[in-house]
Amino acid sequence: MELLIVGLGILILLFLIMKVKLNTFVSLVIVSILVAVGLGMPLTQIITTVENGIGSQLGHLALVFGFGAILGKLVSDAGGAYRISTTLINKFGRKKIQIAVLIASFIIGIALFFEVGLVLLIPIIFTIASELGISILYLGIPMAAALSVTHGFLPPHPAPTAISGIYNANIGMVLLYGFVIAIPTSIIAGPLYTKVAQKLVPDAFNRTGNIAALGKQKKFVLEETPGFGISTLTSLFPVILMALATCYELLSGGKITEKSSMFDQVIAFIGTPGMAMLLSLLFAIYTMGIRRKQTMPEIMKSAEEAIKQIAMMLLIIGGGGAFKQVLIDGGVGDYVAQLFVHSTLSPLILGWVIAAVLRICLGSATVAALTAAGLAAPLMAATGTNPALMVIATGAGSLIASHVNDAGFWMFKEYFNLSIKETFATWTVLESIISIVGLIGALTLNLIV
Repeated sequence: MELLIVGLGILILLFLIMKVKLNTFVSLVIVSILVAVGLGMPLTQIITTVENGIGSQLGHLALVFGFGAILGKLVSDAGGAYRISTTLINKFGRKKIQIAVLIASFIIGIALFFEVGLVLLIPIIFTIASELGISILYLGIPMAAALSVTHGFLPPHPAPTAISGIYNANIGMVLLYGFVIAIPTSIIAGPLYTKVAQKLVPDAFNRTGNIAALGKQKKFVLEETPGFGISTLTSLFPVILMALATCYELLSGGKITEKSSMFDQVIAFIGTPGMAMLLSLLFAIYTMGIRRKQTMPEIMKSAEEAIKQIAMMLLIIGGGGAFKQVLIDGGVGDYVAQLFVHSTLSPLILGWVIAAVLRICLGSATVAALTAAGLAAPLMAATGTNPALMVIATGAGSLIASHVNDAGFWMFKEYFNLSIKETFATWTVLESIISIVGLIGALTLNLIV
């Protein structure tokens, strides 16, 4: 009965978002309340549960997500992302141009959210493709693969950061495992799949693209942008801090607590996601702003614009947290755990499957990942599955089969001037490859670690 109620709730969510065109955040709150009523929760407790769900989700995420958005905006506005991409492309040359685009997109994808990275990089690859006389899609697929992989697997992106909190996973470990899986996944879904796509839809590689769909673009003069080294360091700084702290903790042979030495505690403190992002943001304010003779009001203008861009995404994530909390307080998570307690099905696969089904139905990778994590968390706890790998598996499931209900599908279609069929054969298949390879990577690491 519990699963039937949740299923009906998801159908109502689909109806509200897709047919009524109601805002996703409002839809999530409405469905959370309806499902809570259906599960028999006391009416006086329902709003408290919704508020707790939103608060706990955003309380964990707001620092990382907010600081990350500002950092990415500073790197973008200063021309740091432009410097990274053009430097790598010039360095690798024509023969290895796809690898250059892949590496540049991966670095930029860590600092910038998916849509921002896409809008920033497309004019660059359009220019490079024109200069070299090659297809824009030939470069577009590796670019999209790298941006999507970082979006689905690596903090500080919304879904992996949010579900790390639900699974109580160490974000540093999520990063380490995420990098191990993300690099081969990007190569398979990018340069390797491009060869297959060229045979499936050869006409798509003759398109000239639609750069007008991007609107007015900021022009950069390479000599006036920050250097390649400092741009790369600024983009990767939070990842470096969190990864170093995690590696130190692993090498020190145990979890750092309040009884550990002061040096150990300082390392752990710096490596916590919120502190790592704050230090990285302060570093970016200097390298991308003050060092370039910008005034603080100019720098803060970029920060304000970044927050405006992510405000609705934060609310949507909060709404997903409310739905998750209703599933937990309403007993659905425990029911799912009991249902699969004697099953041989790995929680990694279960989390992936739930996220994949929701992704296909809802379109939003973030909402799919959050909801799946709320259902799979009790089972993970009962089986002792590695939380960091659960984050990767669930994130991978949330990327599968992007189609007409996903904004990314239409962005890719319009920018590369593709038909619906060609978009399915390129973008949708690319996303599905990332999803499947990501799951395989998580399952493989689960056998090793």
